[in-house]
Amino acid sequence: MSALDPTLTSAIGPHAQCHVCNLVVGVPEGPTDGLACPRCRTALHRRKPESLSRTWSLLIAAAICYVPANLYPVMEVTTLGVSQADTILSGVIYLAAHGTWPLAVIVFIASVIVPVAKIVALGYLALSVQRASQWRPRDRARLYRIVEQVGRWSMVDVYVVTILVALVHLGSLANVEARVGGFYFGAVVVLTMFAAESFDPRLIWDQLIDDADRDAQKAGGDDDGG
Repeated sequence: MSALDPTLTSAIGPHAQCHVCNLVVGVPEGPTDGLACPRCRTALHRRKPESLSRTWSLLIAAAICYVPANLYPVMEVTTLGVSQADTILSGVIYLAAHGTWPLAVIVFIASVIVPVAKIVALGYLALSVQRASQWRPRDRARLYRIVEQVGRWSMVDVYVVTILVALVHLGSLANVEARVGGFYFGAVVVLTMFAAESFDPRLIWDQLIDDADRDAQKAGGDDDGG
């Protein structure tokens, strides 16, 4: 069986996967309007509706929120009456300067590298599908799976701030308060997670199926003409 069998991998095949519970359901030929998942009753579609437009909208919103997330402080620490507000990068520098290099590296990777890499990777995937690229589809599908799995680890900075705010309440001796930068950073993480969920990786393969069908039709036409 060919890896490009359109009955199994294309948007016209006899199966549809529920976008909520992931159940694979047999569907008749033609549009899936009015069909619902037998398990969760969600409307069935062979491909996620408006996948690219939703992905782009969420990525643009995440990129916009990422700017204030790094400019504004994420938390303010008060120790013996002295307050210090830190952004993500200043917090990393503070941790490194006080010898906690492992924690500084973890925060830097999770809060700086991962969100940027996720925005860039999803943007590249959406653009490659939009331009009907056929370059290394298996690697692009693998890249999507990696982005989908590692994206949630960006929340480590938000978790740290939340825990400290909840635990440290000692008045003028020690106190931790969340600041607006944490809100924007949390928005970046959530928006990129939604963007990854909105992107349909099967679109990567659809162009290959369409081109294979056209080549087969062309070959058949040449044989008939011969």
